[in-house]
Amino acid sequence: MPDTVEPSGWLNRTVVGAGATSFLADAGYEMATSVLPAFLLVLGLPPDLAARALGAIEGVADLLSSAVKLTVGWYSDRIGRRKALVVGGYALTGSAFALCALAVGWPLVLLAKSLAWVGKGLRGPLRNAILADAVEPRHAGKAFGFHRAGDTLGAIAGPLLGAALLAGMPAAWFATPDEPYRVVFLVTLIPGLGAALAFALLVREQRFTPKPGLRLGASVRALPAGFRRWLGPVLVFGLGDFSHALLVLAATVLLEPAYGFQTAGAVAISLYAVKNAAGAAAAFPAGWLGDRLGHRPVLVAGYALGVVTMAGFAALFVTETRSVAWLAALFALGGVYVAVQEALEPATAADLVPEKEVRGTAFGVLAAVNGVGDFVASVGVGALFAVAPAVGFVAAAGVMLVGTLWLAGQRRA
Repeated sequence: MPDTVEPSGWLNRTVVGAGATSFLADAGYEMATSVLPAFLLVLGLPPDLAARALGAIEGVADLLSSAVKLTVGWYSDRIGRRKALVVGGYALTGSAFALCALAVGWPLVLLAKSLAWVGKGLRGPLRNAILADAVEPRHAGKAFGFHRAGDTLGAIAGPLLGAALLAGMPAAWFATPDEPYRVVFLVTLIPGLGAALAFALLVREQRFTPKPGLRLGASVRALPAGFRRWLGPVLVFGLGDFSHALLVLAATVLLEPAYGFQTAGAVAISLYAVKNAAGAAAAFPAGWLGDRLGHRPVLVAGYALGVVTMAGFAALFVTETRSVAWLAALFALGGVYVAVQEALEPATAADLVPEKEVRGTAFGVLAAVNGVGDFVASVGVGALFAVAPAVGFVAAAGVMLVGTLWLAGQRRA
C-alpha cells in the first residue's frame, strides 16, 4: 500500500523523520566540507590557488546540482512519486566523499564533491515537497524550521567530529600529514549512508495522480506568476551568497600570521561549528516567527543579516583584525542568516504554490535558481579572494544588498 500522511499535527512522523535524516546527512558531508580547505593546503596548494580551486569545486558542484534539481522536481510530478528518488540521493551524497580518501590533487576532490551534490540535487526539492505536503500551510515555517534545526545540528556534530578525529589520532599512526584527512573522509560513510536508511524507514509521502504527459517547459510556465516574480530577488541574493567553505579558508588565512597554520586551521574548523550551532539555535525560532509575522518579511530580515555578515568579514580583512572573538561573532551571524533563508525560502514557496501536484517542479526551480547563484558566487568570490579577501567580501555584500532591497520592494508592492 502507498505511504500516507496522517494530519495529526505539524510535528508528525514525516517531519521528525526528515529532521533525523538531515542530522545524519549533514554530520557526514559537513565533516568532509570542514576539512576540505586544510586538505587542499596539505596536498601542497598555495593559499591563492587553494581559494581558486575551492571556489571552482563548490561552484561546479552547485551547477551540476542545479541541473538535477530542476529536472528531478518535474519528473516527480510526472510519475507521482518522490520518496525513492530522495533515498537514492541521500545514498549518493553519503558515499561520494569517500573518494577524497584516494585524492592526490584537487581534480578527484572536484569529482567527489560533484557526485555528492548531484545526490543533493536528487533529494533536496523532493524532500521539501514531501515536507510541505505533510503539514498545513500555517505550520510550514515551523516544519521547515524543525527540519533545518536537525540539519544544522548535524552540521555542528560533523565538523566537531572531524576536528576531534584529526586531533585525537596519534601522529605515529601516519607516514604523511594528509593521511589523517583520508581517514576522516572514510568515516563520513557511516552517517551518510545512515541518512538514506533513516529516510527510507521513517518518512511517509503523500501519493498524487501521475501526469505522464507533463512536459518540463509547460510545467515551469504553469507555475504561479507571483512565484516566478519572487525568484528574481532570490536569484540576485544568491549571486553573492557563496559557499561557506570559503569562510573556513578565509579564517585560516586571517589567523595564520598570529597563530601558525595548524592552530589557525583548527580554530577555523571550530568557528565553522560555531556557525552551524548558531544556525541550529535560530532555525526553529525563525520558522515560528515566519508563521506569526509572515514568511516573506522575516526572509527579508534574514537577507539583510547576510549583508551585514559579509560587510563584517570585509572589515576584519581591511583592518587586519586577527580576533577570534570577532570571527566567532560573524560566523554565528552567518549561521543565523542561513537558517532564516533555508527555513523561509521553502515556506514562502509553499505559500506561493499551493497545488501539491506541481510542488516538485516549483521546489526544483527554486533549488535550481539557488544553485545557479551558488555557482556564480562561489567561483566569482573564490577568484576575488585570490586578489584580496576583502574584495571578495565587499562584492558579495553588494550583490546580496541588491537582492535584499528588491525583495523588500516586492513586499511593499
